[in-house]
Amino acid sequence: MTVSTAIALFVTGVLAGSYGTVVGAGGGFIFVPALLIFFNMEPAIAAGSGLVIVLINALSGVTGYARQKRINYKAGLQIGIGAVPGSLAGVWLLTFQSSESTAFYWIFATALLSLGIFLFLKNMTSKNKGDMPAAYNQNAEKARLSTKWFLPLGFFLGILSSYLGIGGGWVLVPILIYIFRFAAHNAAATSIFSLCLYTTTGAFLQSLYGHVDWPTVLWGGLGTIIGAYLGVSLSKKVSSNVVIQMLSMLLVVMGMRLYFG
Repeated sequence: MTVSTAIALFVTGVLAGSYGTVVGAGGGFIFVPALLIFFNMEPAIAAGSGLVIVLINALSGVTGYARQKRINYKAGLQIGIGAVPGSLAGVWLLTFQSSESTAFYWIFATALLSLGIFLFLKNMTSKNKGDMPAAYNQNAEKARLSTKWFLPLGFFLGILSSYLGIGGGWVLVPILIYIFRFAAHNAAATSIFSLCLYTTTGAFLQSLYGHVDWPTVLWGGLGTIIGAYLGVSLSKKVSSNVVIQMLSMLLVVMGMRLYFG
C-alpha cells in the first residue's frame, strides 16, 4: 500500500467516522462506497472491511453517547440480539457474490437512493417538523415500544449489515424516529449502541471468510476513531432536523454515484 493510499483511507475514515456517528449509521455507508468507487476494491472485500470499520466506529462513538445519556439500552440490546443470526445469514449470502456481478452495486445503490429520497421528502414536508419528537421522553418512549418487533427488525438489519458491509444504522435510525418516535439524537445513539453488538459477529465472520483487507482497516480505522469522537462532539451542536437532512443527502449522493459509477 502506498503512502498516498494510506492517507486517503485515513481521511476517508475521519469523514466517515464523524458523519456516521452524528447520524447513527456507523460510517460504513461512506466507507464502503468509497472503497468500491475510488479504491476499486472487490465487493466482498469492501463489505467485509467496511463492516470492521463500522464496528470500530461504533465502539468509539458509544462511550461518548453513554456519557450524554442518550442511549435506550433496552431497545438497542433487543435489536442487537436479533441481528446476530441475521449477520450469519448476511455473510453466508455474500459468499455467493461474484466480483464480476453488478447485482451488488444495484442493490446497494437502490437501497441508499430510495431511503435518502424518503427521508429528504419526509423531513421537508413535515409541518413544523412535528413528525419528530422535540425531546427525549423515556417514559413516553417505553409506552410506545412494542418489543416483539425489535428481534425481527434486528434480524433484518443483521442481514443488511453483513451483506452490504455498512451496518444497519442507515435503516434503523429512520425506523426508530418515524415508527417508534425516538428523538433523532437518541435514535442515532441507540443505533450506535446496537451496532456495537451485532457488527462484532459479522466482522468476526467476515475475517474468517477472508473478506477483510487489514491494511485498509488499519488506516481507515485510525481515521474512524478520530472521526467518531468528533461526531459525538458535533452531535451536541446540530438539531434533529439537521441530523435527518445530513443522512438523507448523503444517501442520495452516494446512491447516485454508485448507479453511474
